[in-house]
Amino acid sequence: MENNMKLSDLLTDIEYVLVQGNLDIDINNIVYDSRKAQKDDVFVCIKGTGVDGHKFIPQTIEKGVTALIVTDEVKAPENITVVKVNDDRKALAYMSAAYFGYPANKLKTIGITGTKGKTTTTHLFRQVFERVGIKTGLIGTIETIIGDKKIPASNTTPESYVVQQSFAKMVEEGCECVVMEVSSQALKVGRVEGLSFDYGVFTNLTKDHIGDGEHENMEDYIYSKSLLFQKCKHGILNIDDIHYEDMIKNSTCDIHTFGKNKEANLLIDNIKLLRKEHFIGLELNTKGIIEDTFLVNTPGEFSAYNASSAILTTYLIGCKVENIKKALSKVAVKGRVEIVPVSSKYSVIIDYAHNGVSMQSILETMRAYNPKRIVSLFGCGGNRSKERRYDMGEISGRLADFTIVTEDNSRYEDINDIMNDIEIGLKKTSGKYIKIPSRKDAIKYAIDNAKEGDIILLLGKGHETYREINGVREHLDEREIIKDILNNK
Repeated sequence: MENNMKLSDLLTDIEYVLVQGNLDIDINNIVYDSRKAQKDDVFVCIKGTGVDGHKFIPQTIEKGVTALIVTDEVKAPENITVVKVNDDRKALAYMSAAYFGYPANKLKTIGITGTKGKTTTTHLFRQVFERVGIKTGLIGTIETIIGDKKIPASNTTPESYVVQQSFAKMVEEGCECVVMEVSSQALKVGRVEGLSFDYGVFTNLTKDHIGDGEHENMEDYIYSKSLLFQKCKHGILNIDDIHYEDMIKNSTCDIHTFGKNKEANLLIDNIKLLRKEHFIGLELNTKGIIEDTFLVNTPGEFSAYNASSAILTTYLIGCKVENIKKALSKVAVKGRVEIVPVSSKYSVIIDYAHNGVSMQSILETMRAYNPKRIVSLFGCGGNRSKERRYDMGEISGRLADFTIVTEDNSRYEDINDIMNDIEIGLKKTSGKYIKIPSRKDAIKYAIDNAKEGDIILLLGKGHETYREINGVREHLDEREIIKDILNNK
């Protein structure tokens, strides 16, 4: 999808100073990773947290780069065009938009920000749109989805060039809409510069991502998130969140709200938890802009908020309520409270919960459905914090009726050492447990010993379809394991 363009055309939307050379040159591609530089490319020198692109100028010139975008004073041969800008990431973002022909203008764009539930909500939105007949692309933590292609993700929000490239491919594939997770970090460092979202969605905000290389404090985190509402036309926000006012303080968009607060445009009037054969979800009554009842195929009260944000957004975009209702009753997000149909007598759920907070959340969510027992099956990653293992052991011992300790991505550690660490946490409680090193065997044990009314939670792998041992990724998909167990029964 390379588009030969004049350098001057790429710089249309930015302030710059031409230090040397000529803007009337043909550019093959924009690069910001020196390793990818090729003949007639322009190299944008990005100053990252760990790496400064200016240091790699000689290598890129050797590879045939003809133009440089810099923020520092640099020395370059006379035949190289040097353009100085104030903001490297902003330059990359606007140049990328021009290079790919401003694809965002050809799509309805929806940006979702929040601490918890971004992944679930983006996938929920995409599925609702697809089910109501709007072809939709997705950019998120797990993957980017363009048509039938799924590309695994490296950052929550990719670099601006990749975002624009993905948008251009979506337009080519006939997508009308794109929904993307927008992290606070991406808003802070300008990965979504040059993008105006049609809709910005705020789910919730809790303390997270504070520390080196992230946000220096909570104020910075809150402020970074709120930037989305200076970058969209319509803001859709959870009015019940304690940071709602912070989000709208400097907003430039019109505001639409959902929540239990009487002021909400879409009022969550009543939530009824429902559990029947192969369905653990809820019934949701709404008032205000839409007076209706929705069946939601994902469990827990927080699902009512995710669903409400999707109901309000799809309605404002122009979808019929009947179609939204049909879609919501069928949506399921892979690896996020994913119900696997196994038996009418008990339930099996796969979820990505891989730390204390997310584990506590799912165990408490499931307790509200009054199961006979909650069986929690999990392991912990190798070469990671021991505190997390003690924590997860203790939480499972306290909140589940029975715990099966097994493997996760053990990486370069011995599985037994990791399980022993989890056991330290378990022993602080009176919870019953068993240790089974092989995840396959552990799942078989859970299913063989299931009792009527049980909810069996397979935690930690979620959407992952591998296990990592000694630097090698081997295929492991819990859905396939369950299928094999049932076929052999």
